[in-house]
Amino acid sequence: MKIRRILATAVAAAVTTPVVFLSAAPAFADTKPSPTSTQKPASHEDDPDEDMPSIEELKAAVAEAQKAYDEAVVELDKAMADLKALDKDDHPLQVAVDEAKKAADEAAAKKTAADEALAKAKQDEQAVKDRPDATDQEKADAAAAVAAAQTAADEAAAAQTAADDKLAKADTAFDDAKVAAARVVGLAQKVKKAAEEDLDAAKEELAFYEDMGEECEEDGSVKVALTGPKTVTAGKSASFSLRVSNDGDRDLDAVSAYVNALQLPEPGDVIDDETDFFERYISVEWSSADNLEWTPVTKEFDSIEVGKLVKGGHTDVKLRLTVKADAPAGKGSTFAFGAYENNDGSCGMSEDYATLQFDILAADKGDKPKPTDTPSPAPTVTTGGNTNTTQQGGRSNTPVNGTLAATGANDTLPLGFAAAGAVALGAGALVVARRRKAGAQA
Repeated sequence: MKIRRILATAVAAAVTTPVVFLSAAPAFADTKPSPTSTQKPASHEDDPDEDMPSIEELKAAVAEAQKAYDEAVVELDKAMADLKALDKDDHPLQVAVDEAKKAADEAAAKKTAADEALAKAKQDEQAVKDRPDATDQEKADAAAAVAAAQTAADEAAAAQTAADDKLAKADTAFDDAKVAAARVVGLAQKVKKAAEEDLDAAKEELAFYEDMGEECEEDGSVKVALTGPKTVTAGKSASFSLRVSNDGDRDLDAVSAYVNALQLPEPGDVIDDETDFFERYISVEWSSADNLEWTPVTKEFDSIEVGKLVKGGHTDVKLRLTVKADAPAGKGSTFAFGAYENNDGSCGMSEDYATLQFDILAADKGDKPKPTDTPSPAPTVTTGGNTNTTQQGGRSNTPVNGTLAATGANDTLPLGFAAAGAVALGAGALVVARRRKAGAQA
């Protein structure tokens, strides 16, 4: 099973978690603790891998996105060119504006001359009237000159008005064209931006799947087992143990483990789409012989770096779980899985999740949160009748051929809830896959 199928299965189960909760919650009250169990993530009726795109499909999507982006670039360039062309002197709209402006100027000049001629004709007429010896013919000629000048002035005014209107229309057409061209540029820029984002997303998804690697499969090379106390008190810390074993047929160059813990729902709890599962997570810290400081498991640092693990070897890691002080009494569970990557580029993940259930005791009113570093018993390994025990934090290369014993687990752990946590853990698994190529070059 490919890594993408593993995570798709976990996500599919997490999506249906509320249904699993509602049907499984009543079982908590009637079950008794049983030996530790490792169980595979809840399967989905449909093969999740069928819904996952192939590398070829992703490459085709990148090519299609690239084509759309290239077309958007061409359209944007054309729109920009059309906008800039409006500023050129030989553009038809610009020519129309220039010609209209010239005609308007000429009409204005003719109107000015006609007005001046009319004014002079009126002045001459008045001078004739003021002369005592002016004849009737002179007076009639002066009046006719005024009338002719008035007609010429009126015609010049009409011509100027028409020229001004033509200029205004030419200016409006030019301005409208420029606004439209600018709008096209704006739209083309948006289309180009959207196409660029789609292209980047397609490239990122392709790179993600290529980096994740088709050869990273689920196998039995890395085994994980959990041990710990049967109860954890709210507001206090409790120590657990994680054993990571190499059951494969070769040394593993870089092994990592992923651990998370959460509080399980109680009978009668309402679990629906609005339930915030992350509010149920329990703080987890780890330390080992190579990492003595307590290191919290976070989104940024979600893996326990075990390092190289020889064939048949194992490593024990201390875990410290701290339940919130205000957490109600109930059930809790921690779960883990392992992954590896080798310098030759090969990689894989655990076939099973290791789960361990415990009771959460409500904090006494007078209790103050105080971490306790008391170590819990290390996993006991049965090998052909002989017992080989490795303490927490230690490292052993002794082959592990038996079953790892633990206390406080419950076989009825809802697979959906485990899968929900596995989604968070799966992010870390993908980090391993993403670093696979870098590991191959180490």
